[in-house]
Amino acid sequence: MKKVLVLGAGLVARPLVRYLLDQPDFKVTVASRTVSKAEALVDGHPDGTTLTLLVDDTAKLEKLISEHDLAISLLPAPLHPVVAEMCIKHKKHMVTTSYVSPKMKALDGPAKDAGVMILNEIGVDPGIDHMSAMRIIHDVQKRGGKVVSFKSYCGGLPAPEDNDNPWGYKFSWSPRAVCTAGKNAASFRENGRRVDVPGPELFTCTHPVQVEGIGELEAYPNRDSLGYLDIYGLQDIDTMFRGTFRYQGWCKCLKKVVDLGMLEEKPVAYPAGTTFADWMAGLIGSDSTDNIREQVAKKIDLDASDNVLDRLEWLGLFSNDELPITGKETTPLDILAARMDEKMPYKKGERDMIALVHQFVARFPDGKEEKISSTLIDFGRPDGDSSMARTVSLPAAVGAKLILTGAIADTGVHLPVKPSIYNPVLDELETMGIRCEEKTLPA
Repeated sequence: MKKVLVLGAGLVARPLVRYLLDQPDFKVTVASRTVSKAEALVDGHPDGTTLTLLVDDTAKLEKLISEHDLAISLLPAPLHPVVAEMCIKHKKHMVTTSYVSPKMKALDGPAKDAGVMILNEIGVDPGIDHMSAMRIIHDVQKRGGKVVSFKSYCGGLPAPEDNDNPWGYKFSWSPRAVCTAGKNAASFRENGRRVDVPGPELFTCTHPVQVEGIGELEAYPNRDSLGYLDIYGLQDIDTMFRGTFRYQGWCKCLKKVVDLGMLEEKPVAYPAGTTFADWMAGLIGSDSTDNIREQVAKKIDLDASDNVLDRLEWLGLFSNDELPITGKETTPLDILAARMDEKMPYKKGERDMIALVHQFVARFPDGKEEKISSTLIDFGRPDGDSSMARTVSLPAAVGAKLILTGAIADTGVHLPVKPSIYNPVLDELETMGIRCEEKTLPA
């Protein structure tokens, strides 16, 4: 009997937990700060156990890890190395969907010495993007070719029929995390030239992408694309770009949100009774809420009729509604995230969508070139699991099963970029309807 510890019971956890409970000879413990969330995931399954765990209770956390064969961390990213160190100490495997941090990377040697696998970046982005890309890159190399251009895009969005608010966005995961990601600096390579984009300018670096079956989306850079040159074995590539998809207008609006200081994380105490209009006036340095829309428009150099202002007004940021957090210290980022969470959820029966697109140019010794595309369009289940939940958590669940059954036998800190990892994971995801469609054309 294999015992799996799932740390966290958030928005994406359900498909993972249910998949693992469906495996023969697996027992699953879900540990969460809010045990009711864990109980809803397990839903009375005889092989499932739930318990309350506060992440600062390190003694209880370590005891749980020591009692299981593998831990899946769905906790906030800074906690993953803490979990990993405990797993290494007790010779237990670990899986996480988050990016590898320098602290996690440093555990590669100790993990190998302990004979354990620490598998990271096995969600959708990062995750399925890595695996589907590496399958194509390795195929090109086997055929004697060289990838000279690689662009990769991914976004979680409302399905087109449910894209019905002015922002073109709804939340299938943490609003705070979405907003925080909008502060990241980015780096990529374009036609042999390195491009660095400071965080405050992220949303000025955009371009349109035509997605088959969906239409035109806009893309902006996703973190440090250059960090994947070595990981993907593409050190000499001319163009290397990883980006995020949004519907049209998101980037222009978010740039103004950044300019207004709404993503700041410096704590501020707002008195009880503070309204959103008061808050906006404070952000622009005004002592009056009169004509606040026009004041904000002037501050961010827009005409008052611009649709950016329509979006802010629709969200209620010019209203006399009271702030969701008053009487104690909070941050502008938390206020914005709380309002978005309130106003931009998926309603009953609505679907979200994951759009993942790779674009390659491959060159071969005879001088011929190929354009290769790989596209994944996945939709959530109305009144069931979201696409975000499925595509983030199922790769991690499959990876955990393959480690515990010996199908993946590597040790150390890994990303899913080796054929021994990505082939069995992608193959099993296809049986669940999560599949990338590939096309090849002459360049």
